[in-house]
Amino acid sequence: MFDTTDFDLAPYAGIDMDRFVRRTYCSWQDAGWRSLLVQRFVHSREAEEFPLPGVSDLHLVLCTSGDAEMRVRAGGRATRRRWVAGRLELVLPGRPTVRGYCARSTLHTVQVHIPRAAVERVAAELALPGPDFEALAAGLGAGDALVEQVVRALPAATGANDVYAESAAAFLTAHLLTQGRDQRVPGPERTAVRHGIAVMRERLSHPLTLAEVAAEVNLSVYHFIRVFREATGETPHRYLTRLRIERARRLLDGTGLTIGEIAGRCGFAGPGSLSAAFLAHVGVRPSAYRRNSPTGPQSGACPERAVPS
Repeated sequence: MFDTTDFDLAPYAGIDMDRFVRRTYCSWQDAGWRSLLVQRFVHSREAEEFPLPGVSDLHLVLCTSGDAEMRVRAGGRATRRRWVAGRLELVLPGRPTVRGYCARSTLHTVQVHIPRAAVERVAAELALPGPDFEALAAGLGAGDALVEQVVRALPAATGANDVYAESAAAFLTAHLLTQGRDQRVPGPERTAVRHGIAVMRERLSHPLTLAEVAAEVNLSVYHFIRVFREATGETPHRYLTRLRIERARRLLDGTGLTIGEIAGRCGFAGPGSLSAAFLAHVGVRPSAYRRNSPTGPQSGACPERAVPS
């Protein structure tokens, strides 16, 4: 088993984390785990400049609620990413970043650290080459329902011992390392597809054309459609619509937003467009789905707490 000395968290020691986040759960303290660090945070509503050091751990971040435009600077390059519930990120090992945001609603995250030694051990057991963290990050940016469910569930695993934690770490690592290894699509084109899906997820609330996505990944529209379909089994348009419907379902389940507000957050022209697409994909209209949801509409503001990303 691993202990806390296997985690690369020393670079955080010099940062005043209390300015930016409030921690509501720590698996080391609350569950006694030593093989896996799971933390749950509530983030401040605004951070002008939040420096994050690079660590060697495999660091996963899941946004569980909130809405913010995240500005990220790394290696002289700046990007903007929309953070809403379900947003997954793999923080690239060894790469420091500076982040900033002004949240429309408070961000809540669950963050998981898996020691680099554990990642390398699983890769060796699977006879895989060293992890391509750039590819893993691109793949997670496109979404992964299984990883999202596991990460969400970990803070609720009360009473589970460290064998559970070590097994969860091994499972998450094996799943991530073996994803996207289908060789029907060559490596660079597979990366382009992942990048395209990440662009779709980040801009779900904005109008987005196929030509814009193809340009982002440096492929012609025709070439992008072909490799995307080979890799996913779907056209880019259908995939994008499905992502928008999935976000709409989460908002219908977990917030009290109106149908019109949800349509705007999911990139639909209006409630009518959302209703028609929702009916075609889910089989019922949004209003009927919400009435029949086991969770029902909620206020949208979860109990709060936080750590960095």
